[in-house]
Amino acid sequence: MGLLERKVALVTGSDSGIGRAIALLFAREGADVVINYVRNEDKAAEVKSMIEGQGGTCLVHQADVSQLQQVTELVAHTVEQFGRLDILVNNAGMKIQSPFLNVTEEQFDRVIDVDLKGVFFCAQAAAREMVKQNIRGRIINISSVHEDLPMPENTPYCCAKGGVRMLTRTICLELAKHNITVNNIASGAIDTPINADVKADPTKYKALLNEIPLQRLGQPEEVAHLALYLASDAAEYVTGSTFVIDGG
Repeated sequence: MGLLERKVALVTGSDSGIGRAIALLFAREGADVVINYVRNEDKAAEVKSMIEGQGGTCLVHQADVSQLQQVTELVAHTVEQFGRLDILVNNAGMKIQSPFLNVTEEQFDRVIDVDLKGVFFCAQAAAREMVKQNIRGRIINISSVHEDLPMPENTPYCCAKGGVRMLTRTICLELAKHNITVNNIASGAIDTPINADVKADPTKYKALLNEIPLQRLGQPEEVAHLALYLASDAAEYVTGSTFVIDGG
């Protein structure tokens, strides 16, 4: 019997990278999974095919998490299809690299809207359903070590991730009385498309590895296993915490 049998999990941004790994692992552990994507329908369909190929149940829903109406529809579709929502993984995210002096209002708004506003309202919509059905729910936010560690030319991203950490610490206090836990994963350099440009540049890649004691990038599956722990019954007494996974 899997760790997430009879659970329903919504994973935002699960067409690639960390979100994809989490969706696949949760499905293997028995959860019914909602795959969310914003643009790449083909990749989302690929994840769906993989889950169904291993005997799992899932659905695909396109939604931009920066748009409240789309978030509302995403959660409503989940409950309509599966009858409940036990686990939310706020994974969808983005960054725009630009020197601080050159950041435009449009760039700032886009990063904050996806990386912070999206997390806020996905958590709110999910928690409302959990409270309504008296579900001992799990909300897991995928953040970054850059919630604490400054990264030049990525100011909006760092601001958003810092906000996610404080969001986690704050809403866990309000949701504890409903037996809903809220935790945060601060990942370091993970081998995902967001780091493809660094891997393609030998000089940058070597410099990055030199900053990591384990001398390698993390794999999405390693983050997924940490998320699995937080989603499982083993983590019932864990809330408001940030777990760093960065190779040291």
